[in-house]
Amino acid sequence: MGTRLSSSTLYAHLWGTAELDAIFDERAMLQTWLDELAALARAQASLSIVPAEAAAAIGQAARVEALDLAYVAEQTRATAHSTLGLIRGLLRVLPADVREHVYVGATVQDVSDTWFGLVMSRVGAIAWRDLRELEALLLGLAAQHRDTVMAGRTHGQPGAPITFGFKVASWADEVRRHVERLRDGRERWCVGQLGGAVGALAFFGADGPELRARFSAELGLADPGISWLTARDRVAEFGGVLAMVCGTLARIGTEVYELARPEIGELAEPAPAGAVSSITMPHKRNPEAAEHLDTLARLARAAAGVLVEGMVAAHERDGRGWKAEWLALPEVCQLAGAALRLALGLVRGLEVHPEAMARNVGAELGSERVLAGLSARVGKHRAQQALHEVLREDGADLVTGLVDRGLATAEEVRGWATADAVAAAGAMVDAVLTRAEAARATEPERWRP
Repeated sequence: MGTRLSSSTLYAHLWGTAELDAIFDERAMLQTWLDELAALARAQASLSIVPAEAAAAIGQAARVEALDLAYVAEQTRATAHSTLGLIRGLLRVLPADVREHVYVGATVQDVSDTWFGLVMSRVGAIAWRDLRELEALLLGLAAQHRDTVMAGRTHGQPGAPITFGFKVASWADEVRRHVERLRDGRERWCVGQLGGAVGALAFFGADGPELRARFSAELGLADPGISWLTARDRVAEFGGVLAMVCGTLARIGTEVYELARPEIGELAEPAPAGAVSSITMPHKRNPEAAEHLDTLARLARAAAGVLVEGMVAAHERDGRGWKAEWLALPEVCQLAGAALRLALGLVRGLEVHPEAMARNVGAELGSERVLAGLSARVGKHRAQQALHEVLREDGADLVTGLVDRGLATAEEVRGWATADAVAAAGAMVDAVLTRAEAARATEPERWRP
């Protein structure tokens, strides 16, 4: 068992995914760093900064399984330097005539920031895939329940009728905006870093900018155009988008959490075989996934906040916020990945109970439409006051109260209460479906930075 819940044998599945472990596991991270060193050598060889033979030898040797990681760790502690232990471990497996051509002119931040660019590329692709799958599920659910009438609620209280399709379309539309954020941000986020000591690339002279472009291209990243050693907005923005994704998923989870209460009974989570909600209260069916989405979102917001803090950096290099990103960026990525996986399972198996939704739409929920009908007769403010007196002061039902006051007939009140209460809601569902289908038809299934 690891020293943190996120690396626990028992509980790791709650805080991340195996797919993301393959990016953030230490050996995977070190291999990516070694890949960067090999790419740097190839880019330098293309400009005759290092011999081509040396670049080829570095590429062949830069394999994490070839290194003595105990020695790498010992040298990291001994030097108090973030990458020198790794460099020394690589040098030990290289021919003597190649060693001086490793890591030429680069710094630890060149390695770690380029890793961030690769992380954002890989995690962005996962988020893109999962968000589009979630959107498809939500669009199907919204279409299916376009006209399934239920109580709309404000401040936790029943308000006026809506449809369940309208509620789900709101979720789908928000997910669509996250897809658009990923689309719009990928060119900003997926860039390399080669700045040298203070970002001016002085070690390489006039070749510096071209070397950075070639180094980035070797790794499938874009050239940033200028060093970004203390410009941390890319990382902060990416983390912020993932935290917002978690917020949306938590909003969906909160709806399921609330509407699954037995006294409401409109929704229920999937019930996997063998799942146990309560050891001491067997009758309970706890909304475990729904509430965990909220937990993940809280942690994601906290991690994203650390990334935003990193934007306040001093001069041309500042290790304070930058090193905090080493923990916070993987954290928000893992949390978002776990939330997306959980939300997909929740929506895919969501139980919808239209009969409970219909039962919970009482007569008083037509008050908004009654207000509209009565306003046309006596004026909006007089109508509002009359309804307040009937419902809040007298405690009467709408029909009896308005009939007793001589303001309307029973047939008129019932007609107002039921007329076109959800017509606009259905139209908005249609608009969301049309807009999303048009966007999905023209965008790639895979996220390409």
